[in-house]
Amino acid sequence: MKKSNQLRYKNFTAVIGLEVHIELATKSKMFCGCSADHFGRPPNTQVCPVCLGLPGALPYVNKEALLSTLKLGLAFSAQVNNFSKFDRKHYFYADLPKGYQISQYDIPLCTGGKFGEIRIRRIHLEEDTAKLVHQTVQGNKASLIDFNRSGVPLVELVTEPDFNDPKGVVSFLKEVQLIARYLGISLADMEKGSLRLEANVSVAQDAQVPDYKVELKNINSFKFLEKAIVSEIDRQIKLLTSGETVVQETRGYDETKRTTFSQRTKEEAQDYRYFPEPDIPPLRFSDEEVKEISQSLPELPDQVRKRLTSEYRVRADYSEILVADRKRVEFFEKAAGLEREENISPALIAELMVNKNMDKDFSEAAGFIKRILELTRRQYAKAADVEKAVKKVVRENLKPVADYGQGKTAVLGFLIGLVQKELKGKGDSKMIRDLLVVELEK
Repeated sequence: MKKSNQLRYKNFTAVIGLEVHIELATKSKMFCGCSADHFGRPPNTQVCPVCLGLPGALPYVNKEALLSTLKLGLAFSAQVNNFSKFDRKHYFYADLPKGYQISQYDIPLCTGGKFGEIRIRRIHLEEDTAKLVHQTVQGNKASLIDFNRSGVPLVELVTEPDFNDPKGVVSFLKEVQLIARYLGISLADMEKGSLRLEANVSVAQDAQVPDYKVELKNINSFKFLEKAIVSEIDRQIKLLTSGETVVQETRGYDETKRTTFSQRTKEEAQDYRYFPEPDIPPLRFSDEEVKEISQSLPELPDQVRKRLTSEYRVRADYSEILVADRKRVEFFEKAAGLEREENISPALIAELMVNKNMDKDFSEAAGFIKRILELTRRQYAKAADVEKAVKKVVRENLKPVADYGQGKTAVLGFLIGLVQKELKGKGDSKMIRDLLVVELEK
């Protein structure tokens, strides 16, 4: 955080909670058989009486959407409720044809959960609304409604107000996006609207959570959300230091002016007049069903990071880059499996993938490994010989190794020279440097 912001927050603590909406990648909508693949489709071509909210149309539950929501909850160590139900959330807006949204209120699918120090309050399932399209028709401004999105399954993850740093908010949201992709429940693509972010922001002068919150809504990128939160914190501090009161409301973010602006007064739960959805039976899950879903979860991003660094000795920053794309992780592991036969270091594989993007040139890991062998045989000492020389130099030169551990990074050049001496000058200096850093940081 910039120094100016640190001074700005000197006597205040930011209190931030998140509401994250993720459109699930199911084939059909939440309560009908219409296609849920709505992005870029001609307006109002994927609709039926249910998602149009026509009288007498009865909803039925998408089982795959339930399963996806439970997977997300279990990925965050949430408690799956054995009994759950849907509720009607009433409000009147043009994008909600029924006058209510089928959502969940007091008994959501998942409650509790944690991610590091961040507590998860609830994870529930609801139907998405229609989309308003603002345009000019024959010289007149008009708001048109596309119902293709209406009824698409939407998961909402709500955190406790455990954030006080905008950068921490963005880091968490990127991890949520990554987890959704690893689970295969959504691409969570902000550009297509399948990941939407809302932040509830307050500021406090003591340890107590303030009795108000300002919701920042309709923000379409991580970068702008961070800027919006910083701007809103600044605005609230200025109000409070002037003796004014912060109004509980919903605000947007003006990217040009770099300020938030008022949209509407923030509603409370009672304003929605929740009551149980009478057309959908309650949901019940046995402990055995929940256990089976939990056991089916794939390896999650943080588990992959730890395995790459511990099992393959990949540098932490390299593992972070690889983990961001599950397909690259799979490619790396296939290549690392082949390296055992060819005696190529996994650290070198990661180096060439991250810094050279060499994996992008090969559809199969075998071709990638063959190319590495060609390079090492033609130009430099074998990767295995480089790795052996690096370990020997580190083992036999304890003083400079200790100096490096104390932050004296200048000794790295000295150690590289010793490795080159072992290799009679045939080592690739970049490879030597990377393998040395990996070995020194163990």
